[in-house]
Amino acid sequence: MMNFQNTYFELPEQFHKNFTAPSFSPELIVYNYELAAFLKIDLEDKEELAKILSAQKILPTSKPIAMAYAGHQFGHFVPSLGDGRAVLLGELEATNKKLYDLHLKGAGQTLYSRGGDGLSPLGPAIREYLISEAMFHLNIKTTRSLAVVTTGKTVYREEAYPGAITARIASSHIRVGTFEYFAARQDTESLKILMEFTKKRLYPDCSTYQEIFATFIERQAELIASWLSIGFIHGVMNTDNTSIAGETIDYGPCAFMDDFQKDQCFSYIDRNKRYAYNNQMDIMMWNISRLATCLIPILDQDEKKSIAFLEQALDSMPGIFQKAYLNKMGKKFGLKKATSEHLQLIEQYLNHLEENKLDFTNSFRELSNALESEDLLPKEIYQNWKKVIDEQALPLEEVKNLMQKNNPFIIPRNHQVQKAIDLAYEGDFEYFFKLCDAFKNCYKESEEKQYLTAPPKISEIVKNTFCGT
Repeated sequence: MMNFQNTYFELPEQFHKNFTAPSFSPELIVYNYELAAFLKIDLEDKEELAKILSAQKILPTSKPIAMAYAGHQFGHFVPSLGDGRAVLLGELEATNKKLYDLHLKGAGQTLYSRGGDGLSPLGPAIREYLISEAMFHLNIKTTRSLAVVTTGKTVYREEAYPGAITARIASSHIRVGTFEYFAARQDTESLKILMEFTKKRLYPDCSTYQEIFATFIERQAELIASWLSIGFIHGVMNTDNTSIAGETIDYGPCAFMDDFQKDQCFSYIDRNKRYAYNNQMDIMMWNISRLATCLIPILDQDEKKSIAFLEQALDSMPGIFQKAYLNKMGKKFGLKKATSEHLQLIEQYLNHLEENKLDFTNSFRELSNALESEDLLPKEIYQNWKKVIDEQALPLEEVKNLMQKNNPFIIPRNHQVQKAIDLAYEGDFEYFFKLCDAFKNCYKESEEKQYLTAPPKISEIVKNTFCGT
């Protein structure tokens, strides 16, 4: 069954509000059996699962809550946000002995809904399921999707849509905005409680708060470097969408690039391109600096010592982020240990892709072929690349294998995700299921999946993406 623990529920009342679900007529659309096994869920009755994963049936061990948090949204601070359309059913212990939140997105109004309906259309649920699972199989830290359940409710946005719930899993749903919530209220005691919870749940190997903060920086550097290495654009990097666990969270207007553009931005609401592809590293460092201001009262009894540590940690961030970026991008070029000396080569190649409007994913995947055919690259780029490859003195086959493992064959392209959504709105889920299966192995080439490598036709280009929930 599902034997929940409720460690977050056990925190003081200022951390959350109780939740009561509206009445739904749920139907299970997709269920992630692999993830369910990892979470030790042995229930397979689809009607029963639909009821539990829409909060129509509350199991005896579940204590549903909406979590409190604040956030900087597009740079502007909102002191009180919270789960306005989501509910934490509880935590499940997985086969690795770690706890994971089971969260329902689109489950109805909460006490943090701020006038919203708390619901989600089917389209955003399908988008989150497809992209979060693809991210997992692309080896990127992420929340995962356990199921999509339709609710039988009509959801009104720009049009009327069938409603749905995404059941998702995360190491935790604590955000930078959770710390901001208590810092804005000057509630130092709650900040300490939150930090102790974070330490126990997410950073058990860290002995001090300072060590947690330093490790958090490293996790976020790794995460953003991973995004950049696959052409992923989150779309809404607010501090309330920045996970303390260092996982990709809250898939709204996210997208993958086709042709490479450094300032690519798909989100309809991000009209100033604050969260464009090439800004993501700087924005994450800005978000981390917002967390730093929250931690001043609790890092050390001496405020000056707290500030001195945080300033030093923040000053170190550009170097940490660049190191993570070089590690990820270097492997795409077949370099086991890329250094700052290789930045020029990376920039040269990216400029080549941008100037010639070349597909990011396909160009990198095909790059290994250029090792033995210099005609596939501009002469200067080929010579620079060949030089650094020769200097590391690895067998050519090993270089190629490294590239194949770090340059995906397929990604969830925007037009394909949109096609799955459009068909689902017509009641046809076959293409959605087909994509679900395909993205379980994004790095392995196959003729069967060749159609997923095709960039969109002009009529298929997705220019804007929407949160939709």
